[in-house]
Amino acid sequence: MRIIPLLLGALLVHSSELSGAEPAAPLQGAALLKTDLMGVFAHPDDETGVAATIASYAKGQGKTVAHVYCTRGEGGGNMVGTQSGAALGALREVELRDCLRELGVRHCFFLDRLDFAYTESLIATMQRWHKEETLRGLVRLVRTLRPEVMITMDPAPSAGQHGNHQAAGVLATGAFTAAADPARFPEQLADEGLQPWQTRKLYYSGWDETLTTSIDVSQPLPDGSAPWQVAAKALSNHRSQAFGNFAANPRMRRAQLFRLVKSVVAGTAETDLFRGLPAAATVPVSVKPATEPAHVVEVEFQSRTAIAEYHNWVETQAISTTARRMKSEASVVSGTANTLVCWIRNHQATESSGDVVFSAPPGWVLQPDTISWKAAAHSKTKVQLVVTPPAGATRSSEIVARITGTQSSASLAVNCTPLLSAGRLSAAPALNEEDQGWSHLDWVAIPHTNQWQGGTSNAADCSGRFRVGVHDRTLFLEVQVFDDVVVSNIAPDDIKGHWRSDSIEICLDPMGGSENALSCFKLGVFPFDSTGRVNAARDADARHGPMARTAPGTRLTSFRTSDGYRIRAAIPFADAGISSKGRIGFNVLIYDGDKSPAAPGENINKLRLAWSPRSGVQGRPEDWGRLDLN
Repeated sequence: MRIIPLLLGALLVHSSELSGAEPAAPLQGAALLKTDLMGVFAHPDDETGVAATIASYAKGQGKTVAHVYCTRGEGGGNMVGTQSGAALGALREVELRDCLRELGVRHCFFLDRLDFAYTESLIATMQRWHKEETLRGLVRLVRTLRPEVMITMDPAPSAGQHGNHQAAGVLATGAFTAAADPARFPEQLADEGLQPWQTRKLYYSGWDETLTTSIDVSQPLPDGSAPWQVAAKALSNHRSQAFGNFAANPRMRRAQLFRLVKSVVAGTAETDLFRGLPAAATVPVSVKPATEPAHVVEVEFQSRTAIAEYHNWVETQAISTTARRMKSEASVVSGTANTLVCWIRNHQATESSGDVVFSAPPGWVLQPDTISWKAAAHSKTKVQLVVTPPAGATRSSEIVARITGTQSSASLAVNCTPLLSAGRLSAAPALNEEDQGWSHLDWVAIPHTNQWQGGTSNAADCSGRFRVGVHDRTLFLEVQVFDDVVVSNIAPDDIKGHWRSDSIEICLDPMGGSENALSCFKLGVFPFDSTGRVNAARDADARHGPMARTAPGTRLTSFRTSDGYRIRAAIPFADAGISSKGRIGFNVLIYDGDKSPAAPGENINKLRLAWSPRSGVQGRPEDWGRLDLN
């Protein structure tokens, strides 16, 4: 019985002796950890935009790839079950590891930050994540894995960009420099046996006007498949995020784009993320030569907080020539006075003075339209102007500033948000189908053209209107939605993720114009769950969860109509965090999906409308309208 094993052993020994080759020793220690390419992302599935590139390097060139995720995606939706919170994070981690295995990613690590809610705010994210501690963990992984190249998400606060995504980019950018600096987190060197490590290149994924590297994902891999095909199949593992049929997405065939942001390797003509490697790391190399100021005196507008903070961060990171350029922008309230700030920068070695002249579209009032200024040598000075857009203005417009006698000018994109006064109610109106108490309130339209995601060409498909009043520290709101296909596919034990189905969202900001929604009241209302009852939950605001727990005093009713449905709500000021009457932020959002029948919990979202529409508006109270509570 032992003859066959003995013969096989002898043959193996004989074969080894004939070849003269020693069996390869297994990698261990630092060699086992050495990584070629590291990706830094916020949530599982964030590798989507780079997955084909990863497959190309891992499976086509044998590169060792590691991914680092800030969170496990606990705050996301779930299209395949009822798991949420930590349970959803466990599910998404399993899906992610299945995906990465097919992509050829060898290592996967988590920074164990919480995916607390959808937010567009980097500031709120970094506060919740304790930025320095999160950076410490990422620097530890960079020093441990010693990647040659890092890729990450673009940290620019563009419309619709998740604050967690911005944070991943900011952290990766910081780690690129900090990991090489022995003065940063020195305990890792003294206590953990690590050494400083300088990654050679840092890329942001995505397109920009300049410095774009295009990776062809159609070239065959050794097994004959194309990287995009491998990526499409791998990404379909993210079924809880509705990626089950991702292989059919035609965008998977497109070249994937990156921008070289930081480098210690000379040369910038990029056609390959590993161009010029291996190379010894010495000192940082400018990816693009720094440019001198265009004018000795420059004028610039102060943007909304997120963009202003981004501009400051780009300067401190010395990547102003490679990071995405964000235009200055601000939100203003139509028909009322708004204060804007403008800065005059004097680059000269002597004091300078002059006038700055402002211009705006017809119908706008500027007070004043000319301001005198004086700035010391190599300094900047602030000037303020008051702008009043026409009442009812809703379009984005532009204000221009010019310094007289020079060519220096700047523009500010201003997004006009609507203003409304709540009607006064002498008594609480009826929440049943009767019109008692509502009839004297004016309707406000949400036309089908007020789209902030998706699209439709007619009002019957989806449009709406609302009316709002106040009585005895309670906000009364009626929303009528015109919808030719009303879908009710959300079960009573799955009241979350209202964007998955037909629903509305009521948005209240007690402060008016807050930088993020985490101090706000955002109630997602399903007009009918799968049993036909109205149901709601708060999402991504001051208190997350089912209405019964997070807004116990709020009352809702809903009614089917021949052309859609109606929802009536009574929201106590206390539930919404409103301390007194005055001006608050306010918006009504409508979510529409026409798939019928739809699977339970399936994400059928097709179109999103709003009274005050703009991409990403659900997470940016600055762009909500304003409501005066009389």
